[in-house]
Amino acid sequence: MKADPRDTDTRLEITDTWGSTATHTRAATVTRVVAERGSGAALRFHVRRLAVAVRARARAVWGQVRETLTAAGWMVVASLVVGALAGPVAGWALGWFLLVGGLVLLLGATPFMLGGHSYLVHLRLDRDRVVAGHEVGGAVEVVNDSRRPALPAIIDVPVGDGLVEANVPMMGPGGRHSEPLRIAALRRGVIEVGPMTLVRSDPVGLLRREMSWPDTQTIFVHPVTVGLPATSTGEVHDLEGLASTHIVAADLAFHAIREYVPGDSLRHVHWKSTAKVGRLMVREYEESRRSRLAVLLGLDAGDYLDEDELELAISVAASLASQGIRDGRDMYVATSEEPPRITRGATVAIRSLPSVSARTLLDATCELRATPRSTRLEDVTVLAAQSCPGMTMAFLVTGSQPDLTRLAAARAALPSSTRAVAVRCEIDGEPSVRATAAMTVITVGALGDLGRLLARGALG
Repeated sequence: MKADPRDTDTRLEITDTWGSTATHTRAATVTRVVAERGSGAALRFHVRRLAVAVRARARAVWGQVRETLTAAGWMVVASLVVGALAGPVAGWALGWFLLVGGLVLLLGATPFMLGGHSYLVHLRLDRDRVVAGHEVGGAVEVVNDSRRPALPAIIDVPVGDGLVEANVPMMGPGGRHSEPLRIAALRRGVIEVGPMTLVRSDPVGLLRREMSWPDTQTIFVHPVTVGLPATSTGEVHDLEGLASTHIVAADLAFHAIREYVPGDSLRHVHWKSTAKVGRLMVREYEESRRSRLAVLLGLDAGDYLDEDELELAISVAASLASQGIRDGRDMYVATSEEPPRITRGATVAIRSLPSVSARTLLDATCELRATPRSTRLEDVTVLAAQSCPGMTMAFLVTGSQPDLTRLAAARAALPSSTRAVAVRCEIDGEPSVRATAAMTVITVGALGDLGRLLARGALG
Protein backbone atom coordinates (compact mmCIF):
# COMPACT_ATOMS: atom_id res chain seq x y z
CA MET A 1 0.00 0.00 0.00
CA LYS A 2 1.34 3.40 -0.98
CA ALA A 3 2.11 5.70 1.94
CA ASP A 4 0.31 8.96 2.29
CA PRO A 5 2.84 11.82 1.77
CA ARG A 6 0.87 14.01 4.22
CA ASP A 7 1.67 11.63 7.06
CA THR A 8 4.18 13.41 9.37
CA ASP A 9 5.13 10.25 11.26
CA THR A 10 7.90 9.21 8.89
CA ARG A 11 10.45 6.46 9.42
CA LEU A 12 14.04 7.68 8.69
CA GLU A 13 16.99 5.40 8.09
CA ILE A 14 20.37 6.88 9.11
CA THR A 15 23.71 5.31 8.33
CA ASP A 16 26.73 6.43 10.40
CA THR A 17 30.33 6.63 9.23
CA TRP A 18 31.06 3.04 10.38
CA GLY A 19 28.38 1.61 8.14
CA SER A 20 25.92 0.74 10.92
CA THR A 21 22.31 1.56 10.31
CA ALA A 22 19.90 3.02 12.93
CA THR A 23 16.19 3.56 12.61
CA HIS A 24 14.44 6.50 14.32
CA THR A 25 10.89 7.71 14.35
CA ARG A 26 10.23 11.47 14.69
CA ALA A 27 8.10 14.27 13.23
CA ALA A 28 9.46 15.49 9.87
CA THR A 29 8.46 17.62 6.94
CA VAL A 30 8.51 16.02 3.49
CA THR A 31 9.25 18.18 0.46
CA ARG A 32 8.42 17.00 -3.04
CA VAL A 33 9.38 18.49 -6.39
CA VAL A 34 6.06 19.03 -8.13
CA ALA A 35 7.48 20.54 -11.33
CA GLU A 36 10.83 20.84 -12.97
CA ARG A 37 12.10 24.12 -14.38
CA GLY A 38 12.48 24.25 -18.09
CA SER A 39 15.66 25.22 -19.92
CA GLY A 40 14.27 28.71 -20.65
CA ALA A 41 13.87 29.55 -16.96
CA ALA A 42 17.43 28.43 -16.18
CA LEU A 43 18.75 30.54 -19.05
CA ARG A 44 16.92 33.62 -17.80
CA PHE A 45 18.33 33.09 -14.31
CA HIS A 46 21.93 32.95 -15.61
CA VAL A 47 21.37 36.00 -17.81
CA ARG A 48 20.08 38.03 -14.85
CA ARG A 49 23.02 36.99 -12.71
CA LEU A 50 25.44 37.93 -15.49
CA ALA A 51 23.71 41.29 -15.92
CA VAL A 52 24.08 42.05 -12.21
CA ALA A 53 27.79 41.20 -12.29
CA VAL A 54 28.38 43.29 -15.42
CA ARG A 55 26.50 46.24 -13.89
CA ALA A 56 28.57 46.06 -10.68
CA ARG A 57 31.78 45.85 -12.68
CA ALA A 58 30.74 48.77 -14.85
CA ARG A 59 30.03 50.89 -11.79
CA ALA A 60 33.47 50.07 -10.38
CA VAL A 61 35.18 50.94 -13.66
CA TRP A 62 33.20 54.15 -13.98
CA GLY A 63 34.19 55.14 -10.44
CA GLN A 64 37.86 54.57 -11.24
CA VAL A 65 37.53 56.58 -14.46
CA ARG A 66 35.96 59.51 -12.60
CA GLU A 67 38.72 59.41 -9.98
CA THR A 68 41.48 59.11 -12.58
CA LEU A 69 40.41 61.69 -15.16
CA THR A 70 41.26 65.29 -14.35
CA ALA A 71 39.47 68.35 -15.73
CA ALA A 72 41.92 68.42 -18.61
CA GLY A 73 41.30 64.72 -19.19
CA TRP A 74 37.55 65.27 -19.44
CA MET A 75 38.18 67.98 -22.02
CA VAL A 76 40.21 65.54 -24.09
CA VAL A 77 37.44 62.91 -23.81
CA ALA A 78 34.91 65.52 -24.94
CA SER A 79 37.12 66.38 -27.92
CA LEU A 80 37.23 62.66 -28.79
CA VAL A 81 33.44 62.46 -28.82
CA VAL A 82 33.12 65.62 -30.91
CA GLY A 83 35.89 64.44 -33.24
CA ALA A 84 34.24 61.03 -33.70
CA LEU A 85 30.99 62.72 -34.72
CA ALA A 86 32.53 65.44 -36.86
CA GLY A 87 35.24 63.30 -38.52
CA PRO A 88 34.07 59.79 -39.51
CA VAL A 89 30.37 60.76 -39.48
CA ALA A 90 30.31 64.29 -40.93
CA GLY A 91 33.58 64.00 -42.82
CA TRP A 92 35.16 67.17 -41.40
CA ALA A 93 38.95 67.32 -41.34
CA LEU A 94 38.86 69.18 -38.02
CA GLY A 95 36.93 66.28 -36.53
CA TRP A 96 39.63 63.82 -37.55
CA PHE A 97 42.25 66.13 -36.01
CA LEU A 98 40.39 66.20 -32.69
CA LEU A 99 39.87 62.45 -32.75
CA VAL A 100 43.48 61.54 -33.53
CA GLY A 101 44.94 64.18 -31.22
CA GLY A 102 42.78 63.07 -28.31
CA LEU A 103 43.66 59.42 -28.83
CA VAL A 104 47.38 60.22 -28.92
CA LEU A 105 47.17 62.22 -25.69
CA LEU A 106 45.21 59.56 -23.81
CA LEU A 107 47.35 56.69 -25.07
CA GLY A 108 50.50 58.62 -24.14
CA ALA A 109 49.21 59.31 -20.62
CA THR A 110 48.01 55.75 -19.89
CA PRO A 111 51.48 54.14 -19.29
CA PHE A 112 52.09 56.53 -16.38
CA MET A 113 49.07 55.03 -14.59
CA LEU A 114 50.01 51.38 -15.14
CA GLY A 115 51.41 49.30 -12.34
CA GLY A 116 50.89 49.58 -8.63
CA HIS A 117 53.04 51.25 -6.00
CA SER A 118 53.98 50.23 -2.50
CA TYR A 119 55.37 53.17 -0.56
CA LEU A 120 56.12 53.58 3.12
CA VAL A 121 55.67 57.26 3.90
CA HIS A 122 56.52 58.92 7.21
CA LEU A 123 56.19 62.56 8.20
CA ARG A 124 58.86 63.73 10.63
CA LEU A 125 58.80 67.13 12.38
CA ASP A 126 61.66 68.40 14.51
CA ARG A 127 59.20 69.86 17.08
CA ASP A 128 55.50 70.14 17.70
CA ARG A 129 55.50 73.48 19.55
CA VAL A 130 56.89 76.78 18.32
CA VAL A 131 56.56 80.47 19.11
CA ALA A 132 54.71 82.61 16.58
CA GLY A 133 57.05 84.03 13.95
CA HIS A 134 59.36 81.00 13.73
CA GLU A 135 59.63 77.95 11.51
CA VAL A 136 59.21 74.23 12.02
CA GLY A 137 61.55 71.96 10.12
CA GLY A 138 60.83 68.42 9.05
CA ALA A 139 60.98 65.92 6.23
CA VAL A 140 58.80 63.53 4.27
CA GLU A 141 60.55 60.17 4.18
CA VAL A 142 59.52 57.74 1.41
CA VAL A 143 60.62 54.11 0.98
CA ASN A 144 59.81 51.97 -2.07
CA ASP A 145 58.68 48.75 -0.40
CA SER A 146 58.06 46.83 -3.62
CA ARG A 147 60.33 44.68 -5.77
CA ARG A 148 59.80 46.85 -8.83
CA PRO A 149 61.00 50.35 -9.64
CA ALA A 150 58.57 53.13 -8.71
CA LEU A 151 57.80 55.96 -11.13
CA PRO A 152 58.15 59.59 -10.01
CA ALA A 153 55.29 60.94 -7.93
CA ILE A 154 54.22 63.93 -5.88
CA ILE A 155 53.18 63.85 -2.24
CA ASP A 156 50.70 66.52 -1.19
CA VAL A 157 51.11 67.53 2.45
CA PRO A 158 48.24 69.70 3.80
CA VAL A 159 49.62 72.32 6.20
CA GLY A 160 46.76 74.15 7.87
CA ASP A 161 44.77 75.79 5.06
CA GLY A 162 47.67 75.46 2.62
CA LEU A 163 49.30 72.66 0.69
CA VAL A 164 52.98 71.72 0.34
CA GLU A 165 54.19 69.47 -2.47
CA ALA A 166 57.06 67.02 -1.98
CA ASN A 167 58.56 65.60 -5.18
CA VAL A 168 59.46 61.90 -5.12
CA PRO A 169 61.90 60.82 -7.85
CA MET A 170 62.00 57.44 -9.55
CA MET A 171 63.23 54.86 -7.03
CA GLY A 172 64.42 51.32 -7.43
CA PRO A 173 63.35 48.42 -5.20
CA GLY A 174 64.03 49.32 -1.58
CA GLY A 175 64.98 52.89 -2.54
CA ARG A 176 64.70 55.71 -0.03
CA HIS A 177 64.11 59.43 -0.44
CA SER A 178 63.81 62.26 2.09
CA GLU A 179 62.21 65.51 1.01
CA PRO A 180 62.89 68.44 3.39
CA LEU A 181 59.90 70.38 4.68
CA ARG A 182 59.77 73.90 6.13
CA ILE A 183 56.60 75.13 7.82
CA ALA A 184 56.30 78.84 8.58
CA ALA A 185 54.40 79.48 11.83
CA LEU A 186 53.79 83.18 11.41
CA ARG A 187 50.81 83.60 13.75
CA ARG A 188 49.48 81.98 16.89
CA GLY A 189 47.23 79.00 16.33
CA VAL A 190 47.04 75.25 15.81
CA ILE A 191 48.41 73.84 12.55
CA GLU A 192 47.30 70.41 11.41
CA VAL A 193 49.85 68.73 9.13
CA GLY A 194 48.45 65.86 7.04
CA PRO A 195 47.00 63.49 6.06
CA MET A 196 49.43 63.05 3.16
CA THR A 197 48.37 62.06 -0.34
CA LEU A 198 50.67 60.53 -2.95
CA VAL A 199 49.79 61.64 -6.46
CA ARG A 200 50.82 59.98 -9.72
CA SER A 201 50.10 61.93 -12.88
CA ASP A 202 51.17 62.09 -16.49
CA PRO A 203 53.27 65.04 -17.78
CA VAL A 204 50.25 66.66 -19.43
CA GLY A 205 47.99 66.25 -16.37
CA LEU A 206 45.18 64.27 -18.00
CA LEU A 207 45.18 61.34 -15.59
CA ARG A 208 45.73 61.26 -11.82
CA ARG A 209 45.89 58.52 -9.18
CA GLU A 210 45.99 59.17 -5.46
CA MET A 211 46.87 57.19 -2.34
CA SER A 212 46.43 58.61 1.17
CA TRP A 213 48.07 57.95 4.53
CA PRO A 214 46.15 58.93 7.69
CA ASP A 215 49.27 60.16 9.49
CA THR A 216 48.44 63.58 10.97
CA GLN A 217 50.52 65.72 13.31
CA THR A 218 49.63 68.87 15.23
CA ILE A 219 51.81 71.94 15.70
CA PHE A 220 50.96 74.36 18.52
CA VAL A 221 52.03 77.90 17.68
CA HIS A 222 52.34 79.65 21.04
CA PRO A 223 51.90 83.40 21.47
CA VAL A 224 54.98 85.51 22.01
CA THR A 225 55.69 85.94 25.74
CA VAL A 226 58.20 87.87 27.85
CA GLY A 227 59.67 87.28 31.28
CA LEU A 228 58.24 89.42 34.08
CA PRO A 229 59.40 90.37 37.58
CA ALA A 230 58.35 87.94 40.28
CA THR A 231 55.92 89.18 42.93
CA SER A 232 55.04 88.26 46.50
CA THR A 233 51.67 89.91 46.55
CA GLY A 234 49.15 87.85 48.50
CA GLU A 235 47.86 87.09 51.92
CA VAL A 236 48.64 84.53 54.62
CA HIS A 237 46.91 81.44 53.27
CA ASP A 238 48.91 78.31 54.13
CA LEU A 239 52.41 77.13 54.87
CA GLU A 240 53.36 76.41 51.27
CA GLY A 241 53.75 80.00 50.22
CA LEU A 242 56.69 82.26 49.46
CA ALA A 243 58.65 84.16 52.09
CA SER A 244 57.99 87.91 52.33
CA THR A 245 59.58 90.75 54.30
CA HIS A 246 56.87 90.72 56.96
CA ILE A 247 58.16 89.26 60.25
CA VAL A 248 55.83 87.02 62.26
CA ALA A 249 56.16 84.91 65.42
CA ALA A 250 55.55 81.53 63.79
CA ASP A 251 56.03 80.25 60.25
CA LEU A 252 58.44 78.13 58.21
CA ALA A 253 61.00 80.64 56.90
CA PHE A 254 63.44 81.35 59.78
CA HIS A 255 64.58 84.96 59.99
CA ALA A 256 66.50 85.73 63.21
CA ILE A 257 66.69 85.31 67.00
CA ARG A 258 65.62 88.14 69.31
CA GLU A 259 65.11 88.71 73.02
CA TYR A 260 61.96 87.39 74.63
CA VAL A 261 59.15 89.88 75.24
CA PRO A 262 56.02 89.21 77.32
CA GLY A 263 53.43 87.44 75.23
CA ASP A 264 55.86 85.33 73.16
CA SER A 265 55.13 81.66 73.09
CA LEU A 266 57.61 79.49 75.01
CA ARG A 267 57.48 77.01 72.13
CA HIS A 268 59.72 79.34 70.13
CA VAL A 269 62.40 79.80 72.79
CA HIS A 270 65.87 79.07 71.38
CA TRP A 271 67.49 77.35 74.38
CA LYS A 272 71.06 77.28 73.07
CA SER A 273 71.09 81.04 72.58
CA THR A 274 69.38 81.50 75.94
CA ALA A 275 72.15 79.51 77.65
CA LYS A 276 74.85 81.62 75.97
CA VAL A 277 73.50 85.10 76.78
CA GLY A 278 71.71 84.26 80.00
CA ARG A 279 68.40 85.71 78.82
CA LEU A 280 65.40 84.15 77.12
CA MET A 281 65.80 84.30 73.34
CA VAL A 282 63.07 83.37 70.81
CA ARG A 283 62.98 82.67 67.11
CA GLU A 284 61.18 84.91 64.63
CA TYR A 285 60.16 84.08 61.07
CA GLU A 286 59.38 85.65 57.73
CA GLU A 287 55.71 85.43 56.90
CA SER A 288 54.95 82.88 54.19
CA ARG A 289 52.46 84.09 51.65
CA ARG A 290 50.69 82.09 49.00
CA SER A 291 49.48 84.25 46.16
CA ARG A 292 46.37 83.22 44.35
CA LEU A 293 46.79 85.10 41.13
CA ALA A 294 44.01 85.37 38.57
CA VAL A 295 44.50 86.38 34.94
CA LEU A 296 41.18 87.26 33.32
CA LEU A 297 41.13 87.88 29.56
CA GLY A 298 38.14 89.41 27.80
CA LEU A 299 37.60 88.15 24.25
CA ASP A 300 34.68 90.30 23.17
CA ALA A 301 35.52 91.32 19.59
CA GLY A 302 34.17 94.81 20.25
CA ASP A 303 36.90 95.45 22.83
CA TYR A 304 39.67 95.29 20.23
CA LEU A 305 40.52 97.64 17.40
CA ASP A 306 42.01 94.96 15.15
CA GLU A 307 43.56 91.49 15.12
CA ASP A 308 47.01 92.75 16.12
CA GLU A 309 45.60 94.31 19.28
CA LEU A 310 43.96 90.99 20.15
CA GLU A 311 47.26 89.15 19.69
CA LEU A 312 48.98 91.67 21.98
CA ALA A 313 46.34 91.07 24.68
CA ILE A 314 46.72 87.28 24.43
CA SER A 315 50.51 87.63 24.65
CA VAL A 316 50.15 89.83 27.73
CA ALA A 317 47.80 87.36 29.44
CA ALA A 318 50.04 84.41 28.52
CA SER A 319 53.12 86.22 29.87
CA LEU A 320 51.44 87.02 33.19
CA ALA A 321 50.07 83.50 33.66
CA SER A 322 53.31 81.77 32.60
CA GLN A 323 55.37 83.86 35.01
CA GLY A 324 52.98 83.09 37.83
CA ILE A 325 53.26 79.36 37.14
CA ARG A 326 57.06 79.55 37.08
CA ASP A 327 56.99 81.44 40.39
CA GLY A 328 54.96 78.63 41.96
CA ARG A 329 51.80 80.69 42.42
CA ASP A 330 48.35 79.20 42.70
CA MET A 331 47.05 80.35 39.31
CA TYR A 332 43.56 80.82 37.96
CA VAL A 333 43.33 81.74 34.27
CA ALA A 334 39.98 82.37 32.61
CA THR A 335 38.83 83.87 29.32
CA SER A 336 35.57 84.83 27.72
CA GLU A 337 33.58 82.03 26.12
CA GLU A 338 30.84 82.12 23.53
CA PRO A 339 27.63 80.87 25.20
CA PRO A 340 25.41 78.26 23.50
CA ARG A 341 23.04 79.67 20.90
CA ILE A 342 20.03 77.62 22.01
CA THR A 343 19.36 79.11 25.43
CA ARG A 344 16.51 80.88 27.20
CA GLY A 345 17.36 84.42 28.19
CA ALA A 346 20.79 86.00 28.43
CA THR A 347 23.62 83.56 29.08
CA VAL A 348 27.26 84.24 29.87
CA ALA A 349 30.13 81.80 30.07
CA ILE A 350 33.85 81.71 30.76
CA ARG A 351 36.55 79.19 29.96
CA SER A 352 39.16 78.13 32.49
CA LEU A 353 42.59 77.39 31.02
CA PRO A 354 44.79 74.65 32.49
CA SER A 355 47.54 76.03 34.70
CA VAL A 356 49.35 72.84 35.68
CA SER A 357 52.37 73.93 33.68
CA ALA A 358 53.33 76.78 31.40
CA ARG A 359 53.34 74.38 28.45
CA THR A 360 49.75 73.24 28.88
CA LEU A 361 48.65 76.82 29.43
CA LEU A 362 50.32 78.05 26.24
CA ASP A 363 48.83 75.13 24.32
CA ALA A 364 45.37 76.26 25.40
CA THR A 365 46.01 79.87 24.34
CA CYS A 366 46.65 78.71 20.77
CA GLU A 367 42.91 78.17 20.27
CA LEU A 368 41.65 81.49 21.69
CA ARG A 369 39.49 83.58 19.38
CA ALA A 370 37.54 86.81 19.82
CA THR A 371 33.91 86.78 18.68
CA PRO A 372 31.06 89.31 18.90
CA ARG A 373 29.11 86.91 21.14
CA SER A 374 31.89 86.27 23.65
CA THR A 375 31.22 87.21 27.26
CA ARG A 376 32.08 90.81 28.13
CA LEU A 377 34.87 91.55 30.60
CA GLU A 378 32.41 92.70 33.29
CA ASP A 379 30.68 89.32 33.26
CA VAL A 380 34.00 87.47 33.15
CA THR A 381 34.97 89.00 36.50
CA VAL A 382 31.57 88.11 38.00
CA LEU A 383 31.92 84.44 37.08
CA ALA A 384 35.62 84.38 38.02
CA ALA A 385 34.86 85.72 41.49
CA GLN A 386 32.43 82.82 41.97
CA SER A 387 34.87 80.22 40.62
CA CYS A 388 37.93 81.49 42.51
CA PRO A 389 36.76 83.32 45.63
CA GLY A 390 40.19 83.29 47.30
CA MET A 391 42.11 85.30 44.69
CA THR A 392 44.51 87.84 46.16
CA MET A 393 45.42 89.57 42.92
CA ALA A 394 43.68 89.77 39.56
CA PHE A 395 44.93 91.02 36.20
CA LEU A 396 42.12 92.16 33.88
CA VAL A 397 43.44 92.08 30.31
CA THR A 398 41.49 93.75 27.54
CA GLY A 399 41.84 95.90 24.40
CA SER A 400 41.85 99.63 23.89
CA GLN A 401 38.08 100.10 23.47
CA PRO A 402 36.77 99.66 27.06
CA ASP A 403 36.80 102.96 28.96
CA LEU A 404 37.51 103.52 32.65
CA THR A 405 33.81 103.20 33.50
CA ARG A 406 33.68 99.65 32.15
CA LEU A 407 36.97 98.75 33.82
CA ALA A 408 35.62 100.06 37.14
CA ALA A 409 32.47 97.97 36.70
CA ALA A 410 34.58 94.89 36.03
CA ARG A 411 36.67 95.56 39.12
CA ALA A 412 33.56 96.05 41.29
CA ALA A 413 32.60 92.40 40.72
CA LEU A 414 35.80 91.19 42.43
CA PRO A 415 36.17 90.86 46.21
CA SER A 416 37.24 94.06 47.94
CA SER A 417 40.32 92.30 49.34
CA THR A 418 41.54 91.42 45.83
CA ARG A 419 44.16 93.69 44.36
CA ALA A 420 43.15 94.47 40.76
CA VAL A 421 45.35 95.56 37.87
CA ALA A 422 43.67 96.38 34.55
CA VAL A 423 45.91 96.00 31.51
CA ARG A 424 44.74 97.88 28.40
CA CYS A 425 46.46 96.75 25.20
CA GLU A 426 46.73 99.46 22.58
CA ILE A 427 49.09 98.97 19.62
CA ASP A 428 51.70 101.77 19.58
CA GLY A 429 49.94 103.43 22.50
CA GLU A 430 51.79 105.52 25.08
CA PRO A 431 52.86 103.27 27.99
CA SER A 432 51.41 104.56 31.24
CA VAL A 433 50.46 103.61 34.79
CA ARG A 434 47.44 105.16 36.47
CA ALA A 435 46.52 104.32 40.05
CA THR A 436 43.02 104.79 41.40
CA ALA A 437 41.47 103.98 44.73
CA ALA A 438 40.01 100.73 43.44
CA MET A 439 42.68 99.49 41.03
CA THR A 440 45.73 100.21 38.94
CA VAL A 441 45.30 100.77 35.18
CA ILE A 442 48.29 100.31 32.90
CA THR A 443 48.38 100.87 29.14
CA VAL A 444 50.67 98.66 27.08
CA GLY A 445 51.68 99.71 23.57
CA ALA A 446 54.05 96.79 22.95
CA LEU A 447 54.74 93.54 24.74
CA GLY A 448 58.15 94.75 25.87
CA ASP A 449 56.50 97.53 27.92
CA LEU A 450 54.76 95.07 30.25
CA GLY A 451 57.65 94.14 32.52
CA ARG A 452 58.83 97.73 32.86
CA LEU A 453 55.36 99.00 33.76
CA LEU A 454 54.80 96.24 36.33
CA ALA A 455 58.13 97.00 37.98
CA ARG A 456 57.40 100.73 38.01
CA GLY A 457 54.11 100.84 39.81
CA ALA A 458 51.59 98.09 39.19
CA LEU A 459 53.13 95.72 41.72
CA GLY A 460 54.67 98.22 44.04
